Amino acid sequence: MSIESQAFFDPAAVSRLSRISLSARHPMLGGVSGQHKSAARGSSVEFAEYRKYVPGDDIRYVDWRVFGRTDKFFIKEFEADTNLRCYLIMDTSSSMAFEADHGTKFDYARRMAATLGYLLIKQGDAVGLTTFDEKRVHEIPAKTSPTHVKTMFDILGKVEPKGATEIVQTLHDMAEKISSRALVIVISDFFQEIEPLLDGFQHMRYRNHDVTVFHLLDKQEVDFDFDRPIRFKDMESTFDMVTDPSVIGRGYREALDNYLAAFQKGCRQSGVDYQRVTTDTDYEKVLSSFLLERIGMKGKSKRG
Repeated sequence: MSIESQAFFDPAAVSRLSRISLSARHPMLGGVSGQHKSAARGSSVEFAEYRKYVPGDDIRYVDWRVFGRTDKFFIKEFEADTNLRCYLIMDTSSSMAFEADHGTKFDYARRMAATLGYLLIKQGDAVGLTTFDEKRVHEIPAKTSPTHVKTMFDILGKVEPKGATEIVQTLHDMAEKISSRALVIVISDFFQEIEPLLDGFQHMRYRNHDVTVFHLLDKQEVDFDFDRPIRFKDMESTFDMVTDPSVIGRGYREALDNYLAAFQKGCRQSGVDYQRVTTDTDYEKVLSSFLLERIGMKGKSKRG
């Protein structure tokens, strides 16, 4: 492990998290046998359904008990297991450099991306990484090779938060670029109008991708607990202003609450897994809850 990666990769945390596998909510399409349900049919251990026999079918899968009752040939089909393809999309715009008492949102995002990427490759899945500000800065395809971890870590080690955010176009571009259904994890503070964001997520869902968003917020952004006049600066433009938080605080919190509620509701209506995170929360705890929740979602899907 390189010295650079030690800043955003904790082997002890990964060891604890590796006891929980990351599951997809929906059937996936992969290139090798793995642990996730496929959208295709195969011959693994879990029965899916019957279909009528057609010439050329393997007679090993004929259900002879059904034939004895109906005098007709039916083939057993099974759910195929596949590897997961995951694409990590990480915001590296200037707003991610915001820092209060718990480090920057950017460093928090790097830790999450590095940990998820490592865990997925360790369990035999393919991982791709895209970082963006006003354009896509780095982009590597999904691969399963252990050496791919070093490629990801090299990128995470050298990328810096800068520039404006162009997340909406990134979502639309990636929705088209990812050729087969995949798990897409977006890590950002989502400083963007809600409707265009939801359009991007709906494009992802239309392409059958399983989408999760980690919405990163600093606790100070949420609490707005400033106690004296202060200069606020837009980190992605030249705009700034001096104001008294005691005057605008109530309006700010109401606007933020409305934004967060609308964003979360829109994500859920679009079938997007929404995870709001404040950076004072231990990222290992966040990821542990996410992984366990995913197992629960998978169980409900199978029962349904």
